[in-house]
Amino acid sequence: MLWVAVLNVGYFGVEFAVGLAIGSVSLFADSIDFLEDASVNFLIAIALGWSTRQRARLGMLLALVLLAPALAGLWTAWQKLFSHAAPPPLPLALTGVGALIINFSCAFMLAKFRHQGSLTKAAFLSARNDVFANIAIILAGAVTAYLWRSAWPDLLVGVGIAVINADAARAVWRAAREEHRTAHP
Repeated sequence: MLWVAVLNVGYFGVEFAVGLAIGSVSLFADSIDFLEDASVNFLIAIALGWSTRQRARLGMLLALVLLAPALAGLWTAWQKLFSHAAPPPLPLALTGVGALIINFSCAFMLAKFRHQGSLTKAAFLSARNDVFANIAIILAGAVTAYLWRSAWPDLLVGVGIAVINADAARAVWRAAREEHRTAHP
């Protein structure tokens, strides 16, 4: 968990800086997601020794934390909607490739723990969903470079990332509620 958190915090800085520099909604949304993933994994590492009921409560809190990148992405997309400036496709795609490598590594490390409760499920779903988001970011860069020089591919991916995060939050909330319901006081 701690290694995954460190990787996420490190790439948050890279992706946030590039996203701001090129005005990319999808990189901004994904960078906030990296920060959220780092926070989630640090909290999970701390909570692994807690009782099932306490971990379930933290799981419900983490479900709400998973919504933060979704809301940040939607807000950024709303602001970008009026500028119509396409981000430069090469930095967009290359930053997406770096994020894909980090997130794939994290998902691989977390896969064996994904069925051990709502907390580990939250960590795995975040990393897995980020892999899909990173593939979409790379594709948005390619579409912007070769097919459609527009802000729309980046905007659509940014909104897609928000939807993926909202769905993960729902799944973690349900798992945590069930875990809390069945835990012995």
